[in-house]
Amino acid sequence: MASPAAASAAMSAAGGPDEAFLAEVRAFLDVALTPDLRLAGRRTLGVHSEIGACRLWHRRLFERGWIAPAWPTAWGGTGWSARQRFLFDRECALNDAPVLFAGGLRSLGPLLIEAGTPLQQQRYLPAILSGEDLWCQGFSEPGAGSDLAAIATRAERRGEHYVVNGSKIWTTGAHLSNRMFAIVRTADGEKRQQGLTFLLIDMDSPGLTVVPIIGLDGEHEFNQVFFDEVRVPVASRVGDENDGWSIAKRLMQLARSNNTPAALVRRVLRRTAEAIAAAGDELEPELRARLAGLEIELMAFEQLELAALPTGRPRAGEQTAPSMLKLVGSELHQKVAELALEVAGPQAIAPLSAIGLAGEAIDDGARVVAKHFVVRAATVYSGSSETQRNVIARSLLAG
Repeated sequence: MASPAAASAAMSAAGGPDEAFLAEVRAFLDVALTPDLRLAGRRTLGVHSEIGACRLWHRRLFERGWIAPAWPTAWGGTGWSARQRFLFDRECALNDAPVLFAGGLRSLGPLLIEAGTPLQQQRYLPAILSGEDLWCQGFSEPGAGSDLAAIATRAERRGEHYVVNGSKIWTTGAHLSNRMFAIVRTADGEKRQQGLTFLLIDMDSPGLTVVPIIGLDGEHEFNQVFFDEVRVPVASRVGDENDGWSIAKRLMQLARSNNTPAALVRRVLRRTAEAIAAAGDELEPELRARLAGLEIELMAFEQLELAALPTGRPRAGEQTAPSMLKLVGSELHQKVAELALEVAGPQAIAPLSAIGLAGEAIDDGARVVAKHFVVRAATVYSGSSETQRNVIARSLLAG
């Protein structure tokens, strides 16, 4: 596999009109991505890098005006084409930029631009752009994962507030966030999808408790969140009461379309290629063949991503695009992590607690196995692979 510099040069040669854009991006990255930020990017295991690096990188992108490339320019977007957004993400991956904590940027922000009230847009969008607000997603519950229609957390309207009781689980980054977007049950309907409402909740609300969940990799990424008479202003509702299902579906389309972008997979594949190259003749040829096959799959995924990006939302006949991107991206991510695990060999038995105790090989092995554990969840969150295949199949059969 080509080095980052060679890959970038190849893109410039192939891109033609993209050369000036790429030169501007690389000049910025050369200055803004300090060694400590690049190290944080390389060490990323979960869905975002170490939070301090996330905040610093967010601030630098915000100051440059590049924090929300996919947003409309009227709301702080860059005005870049879909191809430019793709190339920017790829350059960031090739240069080990930190992975942002970006549920607000990638999902909620675009949703509020589409469906929020003017007051909600004025209150929340600037704080999402600046990084002042970090948002977590309150969807999954102990009895409702991919089947979000089974939501049981209830909200009772009392005057100008909803009073929320129940719990959410597997809430990524709840311990880091100051706000949550959530779906709750406000009524019982003939269908389970009826009676759901979409709320914006402050994490410092009285009665809200965050309890850590330690993952297989030994890291604290997930949480369970409990609501005990938590009061949420009615003005913090997005959409109509009992119409939260349609709002949540739209948000999930936005989330799935950028859940596992090609640039994220390329980060892991590049590290795996470097490990294979460093191993020399010690590895079986079959592993090199698998690397080549995964590179081909990733190139195909990149083309799928480019084809789905132009509008940032499904167009007529393209309702399946977000599910296709999520399905292909998450399963390819797992394949690459599995190859990295095999390449690491005996070093992959090391726990994360061994890092720094026994040398570089142990450090690398510990991170590889931790990454493998983290990526096992990729085909479950934002809707399991089975859910995505059902969405695609229903669309095809209806057409």
